[in-house]
Amino acid sequence: MSMVSLPGLKELIESISRERNLPRLAVQSAIREALLKGYERYRRAQNLERKQFDEDYFDNFEVELDIEGEGFRVLSTKTIVEEVSNSDHQISLEEVQLVAPEAQLGDSVVLDVTPDQGEFGRMAAMQTKQVLAQKLRDQQRQMVQEEFQDLESTVLQARVLRFERQSVILAVSSGFGQPEVEAELPKREQLPNDNYRANATFKVYLKKVSQGQQRGPQLLVSRADAGLVVYLFANEVPEIEDEVVRIVAVAREANPPSRYVGPRTKIAVDTLDRDVDPVGACIGARGSRIQVVVNELRGEKIDVIRWSPDPATYIANALSPARVDEVRLMDPETRQTHVLVAEDQLSLAIGKEGQNVRLAARLTGWKIDIKDKAKYDHAGEDAKFVASRAKYQAEEDDADLSELEDDENLEELELEDESFDTSDDE
Repeated sequence: MSMVSLPGLKELIESISRERNLPRLAVQSAIREALLKGYERYRRAQNLERKQFDEDYFDNFEVELDIEGEGFRVLSTKTIVEEVSNSDHQISLEEVQLVAPEAQLGDSVVLDVTPDQGEFGRMAAMQTKQVLAQKLRDQQRQMVQEEFQDLESTVLQARVLRFERQSVILAVSSGFGQPEVEAELPKREQLPNDNYRANATFKVYLKKVSQGQQRGPQLLVSRADAGLVVYLFANEVPEIEDEVVRIVAVAREANPPSRYVGPRTKIAVDTLDRDVDPVGACIGARGSRIQVVVNELRGEKIDVIRWSPDPATYIANALSPARVDEVRLMDPETRQTHVLVAEDQLSLAIGKEGQNVRLAARLTGWKIDIKDKAKYDHAGEDAKFVASRAKYQAEEDDADLSELEDDENLEELELEDESFDTSDDE
């Protein structure tokens, strides 16, 4: 059998396997596919009869690597027929019986169709090189996807490699001893207080493992996601890890709309153990536990509050550090509430540029209006709310009535159509 020589094939497979951290079998598979594409290019260039090659024309061809002999062969599986109409896919019974008398029509034989060393030209070699590079990239992306798919929504240790536009490219690893893989930290997922210098290390939250063949890193990571805060507390507070204390809700504003407002997080915690203070457990002795989290987040403000099944208590807690005098649940259905505070607590309850009340609303799921207790008119506010509620209810009733009339008109129209069809039949 003839063979096209590939000097250094064995060393090539070993070096690609080491450099790209791919199994040898995956590298061999990529080389075979690339060589087959190169053979297709060679055949198209040699197409003197101007044959039309369909996309699946070369499906019966394959490449066999001889690693020890450092070369390759091209093999073709052909069907035995009486009369040959396509020499690439068929072979005559008469020709096969010269070497295998027992052969029959319809059987398949594998033939060596390897071109001569000199015939496998420069263009075919270039095609092989291009396809090999693409196949190796595909193999790497597939391995990254399989390696990190189960790690989505977890936290990884990352190291800064370089900067691309406004994104930071980081090196992350799926575990101890595993090779590093590139991940992208976009501008919107960065923290304003982070200093992304070369080789600086950070903990990042793995948001997404991309599929497909798009360019750039497959891994999208974040420093601004609330999941990072949850992980840091779970890692620092044994009671959370042991499920004695649970994190009920988190509201985070890592990139505030104004540069005059710093990043801030509110986290609601609870416990079923009466002997455990969930807020104290998260803060730690002299703030030791929460300080570790704050340091990792580069000084981000964190409010740990006690969750409560009573909405009024929960909302009052969520507005910490402001002191709340009264919480009026105006409409539990649409989750609207008025929170009354003393005049000296107004700015604290609202927060700088509304950040405190905005995070409290996000944490609790209620629409919160902060009111000055001294100026609050209970009767007037109740009357306004009742009128507003009555108007809303009237609009809802009108919409329901209109929908009901449309349904009745549709039913009448269907009945008329049925009556018309019946009279036609008669």
